[in-house]
Parts: sequence; structure tokens; C-alpha cells
Amino acid sequence: MTLTGPSRPAASGNATSQVIFLHGYGADGADLMGLADPLGHYLPDTRFFSPNAPERCAGNPFGYQWFPIPHMDGCTEEQARASLVTSAEKLNGFLDAKLAEMASERTVLVGFSQGTMMSLHVTPRREAPVAGVVGFSGRLLVPERLEAEAVSRPPMLLIHGDQDPMVPHGSMAEAAAALRAAGFAVATHTSEGVGHSIAPDGLGLALGFIAQVLGIRLPGQDESPGG
Repeated sequence: MTLTGPSRPAASGNATSQVIFLHGYGADGADLMGLADPLGHYLPDTRFFSPNAPERCAGNPFGYQWFPIPHMDGCTEEQARASLVTSAEKLNGFLDAKLAEMASERTVLVGFSQGTMMSLHVTPRREAPVAGVVGFSGRLLVPERLEAEAVSRPPMLLIHGDQDPMVPHGSMAEAAAALRAAGFAVATHTSEGVGHSIAPDGLGLALGFIAQVLGIRLPGQDESPGG
């Protein structure tokens, strides 16, 4: 099975970089594809992809999941782990296809919630490092295995609302600590008063990070997609 989902070509018609969005539990690729509009305004030579996760969501049959969540849908821990392995394989296949068209150093992953978990899990285990990873409102899976299994260390930006009722805000600090201990360069940002969502301040920082790791100079450095 090949992952499918919405995409948007570079506004300039000449793509020299790409951003791949990974959505959260119960959503679909269209959920994050709306970010391509504000980001694309500042990144005209960037194309965007947002694949649907490979499984229909047990908690929302109209959406998708990268893996089930025991406390939400009653699956076992073993089922969740097996699903994670399968989804990681399918995501790697999707990335292999996109990186055959655009170099890994010109590629950024942007995840939200469960999509952040997949981004942080998959990218360190790929031989060729991507340019960077932005993770909103997520956490690091199996942190105890990271140092031994990491083969590439792209820079990362983690952003989390301090009022998140779904994934605790403290998950960001835990992920950052484990990543740094394994040799990753990690920046973090707390969106104050924000729940399980992407706020304008976080989106603006994500834009700056994406531009930085891709070596793109933004017009009007004080501007942001949210402002």
C-alpha cells in the first residue's frame, strides 16, 4: 500500500524544496494541508505533501491513524506497537519516493500530535538526514531506544501549548532532553494559553526554522504567517 493524500505544487512553478506534513490521530492529510497557504506565501519554491496515515481510525472512522491508542480505543499495547512498526515502514516508503525526486537535505517534515511522534521516530532512523523536523504537540516514542538506533540527526524544533489536554505539555521537555542526550540539536517553544492546536506564534517560528534549515532568506524577517 502506498500512502496517498493531498499535495500542492510550488507557487513559483519551480520546486527546489519540499515540506511533508504528518497529521494527527483521527485526522487526514487535508487537516494540515491548509498550512501550505501561509507557508507557501513565504516559501514560493517549496512544494507540499500531506499523506493520509495508513489505517482508518478506530475512534473516528472518517479519519486515519498512524497507530491505535490503548487508552482511547481499547487496543492492546502489543497491537499499538505492531501498528507503529507497520506505519513506520509505509511512511519510509512514502519518504523514499519523495526523496527520489527531491534531495533529503531539501526536505522538512512537519508533524502534529501523532504525526509528530511519527516524525521523531522515523527520521532519526533514516540513513540520509532530512533538513529538519518541526513537531507540534507531540512526544517522543520509545526514548530509551533512540541513542542506540539513531543513524542521522537532523535539527528539530518542538512546539507545544501549555494548556494541551491531549498530550501533556511536559512531553516536549521530555522529548527534547532525550533527543539532546542522543546528540540532536533541538529548539523548543511553549505557546502560552494554547491547547492541542497550532497557534500563530508557533507557526511563525516553524516558518523561520524551515527557512533557516533550507537556507532560504525570508522577505521581511519580522513578518510571520500569523501576523
